[in-house]
Amino acid sequence: MSQGANSAVPGVVPTAPEPAVPAEAAASVQATPPRRPRLGLQLTAIWVIVGLLLAGLAVAGVALYRALYSPAAFVERYVGMLADGRAADALLVPGVAIDTAQLEDAGLPTSASDALLRHDALAPISDIEIVSETSEGEITEVVVSYSAGSFPAKSTFAVESNGFIGVLPSWRFAKSPLAVIDLTVRGSMRFEVNGFELDKRQVSPDGVEAAPLDAVPLLVFSPGLYGVAVDTSISETPGVNVLADAPQAYVPVDLQAEPTDEFVGVVQRKVEEFLTNCTTEQVLLPTGCPFGYYVQNRIDEPPTWTITRQPAVQVAPDGADWKIPPTDAVAHIEVDIRSLFDGKVSHVSEDVPFTVEGVIKVLQDGTASISVGGETSP
Repeated sequence: MSQGANSAVPGVVPTAPEPAVPAEAAASVQATPPRRPRLGLQLTAIWVIVGLLLAGLAVAGVALYRALYSPAAFVERYVGMLADGRAADALLVPGVAIDTAQLEDAGLPTSASDALLRHDALAPISDIEIVSETSEGEITEVVVSYSAGSFPAKSTFAVESNGFIGVLPSWRFAKSPLAVIDLTVRGSMRFEVNGFELDKRQVSPDGVEAAPLDAVPLLVFSPGLYGVAVDTSISETPGVNVLADAPQAYVPVDLQAEPTDEFVGVVQRKVEEFLTNCTTEQVLLPTGCPFGYYVQNRIDEPPTWTITRQPAVQVAPDGADWKIPPTDAVAHIEVDIRSLFDGKVSHVSEDVPFTVEGVIKVLQDGTASISVGGETSP
């Protein structure tokens, strides 16, 4: 068998020959530049974007730290709790609670009552703003401004590290922000602070044995505005506002209550009743009464008394109690007098000026005991 050039070889599939590439086209393919410079630009853009993202994250982290985890944020949260009336939560803030040893070291009364460390005794706080944050050693001082009621004020707090919670810093007050109001109320055992009613015997370390004029030390939050007033049926006062704006401050307050119109009216009626009762005694010198009539002769018939001018009673503070200052009044006597010399009878009809004064004791149950005295005017 002849084996020509076009003969098929068993098991082999013939393939078509590749077309020849023109010389110009080959030269053009070989002349195409490499693409590496474009890749470098892309990598550079990626690194720039990554850098910007990292910078943004850093800025966001700093902002987050200042807003949530810095000493300033710690103080702002505490003041915000007081503004929201969250007294119980504020007491749990690290460094707020204070013990007797700390009170003693600060020169504060160790018997100070915590009765005002509650929601009902807090006044409004608003416009809270951090003014500055300054670190020196391990202590950071944070200055915060705010409005306590209608009073603009600033307070400075000392903050120190309280370790970490995971990777986040924790803080505590280096000096407790609590303060002490040392309160003396004259004229009442009962008083109120920001509308919260108290009795001295509830908060005094002496309990029911508390003396009416003893000062009562009371723990309060700083910052805080505390309006102290008396409003009872016996006594009242427009009150006084006390701003606690410094940690562990000692603020003495002396408040004098004044008698209410109702109380003065009651005393007036009691005095009039007392004097009217004196007139029922048909004697020249009624027993225990502030008026009388002196004669050297003998009365022919029992005298008759009347009160022609009742005293205009005033009530004034007298230490822990009250008093009735000397007040003028007039009684009138009708009596027949027989002369010891000649036995003649003469009729006497005469006004008898006298003064009334008294002492008013406030009893444990809040009622008053009135003792009236006085003397006949010369």
